[in-house]
Amino acid sequence: MEITSVIKSVQDIMRQDAGVDGDAQRISQLVWMIFLKVFDAKEEEWELDSDDYTSIVPEELRWSNWADDDEGMTGDELLDFVNNKLFKELKEIELTQYSDSKSFLVKAIFEDSYNYMKSGALIRQVINKLNEIDFTASEDRHLFNDIYENILKDLQSAGNSGEFYTPRPVTKFIIDMLNPKLGEKVADFACGTGGFLTCAIEYMKTQQTTVEDIKLLGESIIGIEKKPLPHLLATTNLILHDIDVPQIKHDNSLMKNISDLKPTEMIDVIAMNPPFGGIEEDTVLSNFPQQFQTKETADLFMTLIMYRLSDKGRAGVVLPDGFLFGEGVKTKIKEKLLSEFNLHTIVRMPNGVFAPYTGINTNLLFFEKGKATEDVWYFEHPLPEGYKNYTKTKPIRSEEFELEKSWWINREENEYAWKISIEEIKNKNYNLDFKNPNKEEEDLGDPVALIEKYNNAKAEVDEIQNQLIEELTKILGGN
Repeated sequence: MEITSVIKSVQDIMRQDAGVDGDAQRISQLVWMIFLKVFDAKEEEWELDSDDYTSIVPEELRWSNWADDDEGMTGDELLDFVNNKLFKELKEIELTQYSDSKSFLVKAIFEDSYNYMKSGALIRQVINKLNEIDFTASEDRHLFNDIYENILKDLQSAGNSGEFYTPRPVTKFIIDMLNPKLGEKVADFACGTGGFLTCAIEYMKTQQTTVEDIKLLGESIIGIEKKPLPHLLATTNLILHDIDVPQIKHDNSLMKNISDLKPTEMIDVIAMNPPFGGIEEDTVLSNFPQQFQTKETADLFMTLIMYRLSDKGRAGVVLPDGFLFGEGVKTKIKEKLLSEFNLHTIVRMPNGVFAPYTGINTNLLFFEKGKATEDVWYFEHPLPEGYKNYTKTKPIRSEEFELEKSWWINREENEYAWKISIEEIKNKNYNLDFKNPNKEEEDLGDPVALIEKYNNAKAEVDEIQNQLIEELTKILGGN
């Protein structure tokens, strides 16, 4: 059984329902159902671990009690149960300061969720399909990432506001190079579905040995996501990675005034792909010092990252080419970055890494707090042989980054790597857009010969066009 085929079947069923309008609602519907199923599987585990465990989701509302039986509730009875009992009670969970943190999580999830489906019979069909996935089985859990990729590929509007799914090979490479250690705080301030955070969890799990370590890991992985759907996906994703109470806030990271930051809010490792091309509202700008005020989302996130890194902090950030050569506020941001941080590496990515969402060229910036930049190393990630660019069907692969990894520790100039001094960067007014000097420029030929070739080709096209008009005139009887 392939999870992706189950999800496709589920979406096909939903298309028959009059209440679900478009991909976004289908996905939203699918995600709260998956969350309930996943959470029920986790509650089973918690019950086995503790004799006095009290269920967070009321027994009657747990997936195993109303959804597991393929011949169970259906039709109007099921629709009434979902709308008037399940959602009503989960949205109205009563909380006190003594409530289990998992209760806050469940209530927050359902406050942002809705049942769009109007047919109880179709809801039953969806449930029965989802029951083919066993979230207590480790192999199904690990395949859960396939659900995300499938969901995000189906969301045609995924790139409308500068938000793109970051390919797993890129998130893994950034985390590997940042080398987060157990006990360090790791954050993504626009975490989407949690790709960077789950990569960090998997990386740090190799360092842990005890249950206490896993608990510590859960407390030190921090995400913030302002949109309800990705927030729900990220939360579910972390639960499946053994983080019982994910520290994923449903919020806009840029809404906090950076002058109000406390020492406890400093982060050791920041890995993120800030939304770029987005425009923030005026109220957000006042949260930043005047010289860094801009409506460009990615620039504000870069400023936020610099202010939130701890004294030993380090960051890996995906940014478009426009940040490297941009002026104005971008220059001010780069001046602060290079004078207060060591921007030691820029990996220049080729075209199509984010296909099919965007063809914008991107870069991976790695920097650490504590000393000013003296030199910036550049590494141009080459396309695999025979590729003109990455595509949806030919995406970037993890093994391609072995080239960077083998170069990373003992750095030397080669056909892909070169070094630029801070003096050169300052002389270019903090323009970081340096091309590979070790790469032979493609010989495009003699301009005069090229123009002649173009004119000859154009004349041939004109001749063919005239012949075609003559033939059509004959056929149509001269009209």
